[in-house]
Amino acid sequence: MYYIVETNKSFSQASTDLALAVARHGFGVLHVHDLGTTLRSKGIAFDEECKIFEVCNPGQAAKVLSTDMRLNMALPCRISVFTEKNKTKIGLIKPVQMLAALSQDATLLQVAQEVEEKTMLMIDEAK
Repeated sequence: MYYIVETNKSFSQASTDLALAVARHGFGVLHVHDLGTTLRSKGIAFDEECKIFEVCNPGQAAKVLSTDMRLNMALPCRISVFTEKNKTKIGLIKPVQMLAALSQDATLLQVAQEVEEKTMLMIDEAK
């Protein structure tokens, strides 16, 4: 269900490298949620770092939405760079398994497979 890799890079470097890998694969970063900073700004003791990158390929998103508009709630894809016990990790919830829980449409599963392959490559390149 998850694809998570550990990297020897710093949290900051892994975040930068992920953004570059996303662009190389024809996706865009729509937004980055800095969850660690947000939690700390609300007075919550949170020692880890976590940035959630919302990434999207417009062509793939259009295919999904034209097949089943309800799936807008599953978009965009999210790739996280985070720390856990002094280790930097990069991961995502695999699109094929997530989408299969929401639809059995063969066209959508093919799109999910293509997106999953690309997003996993992005993670591997950022590692």
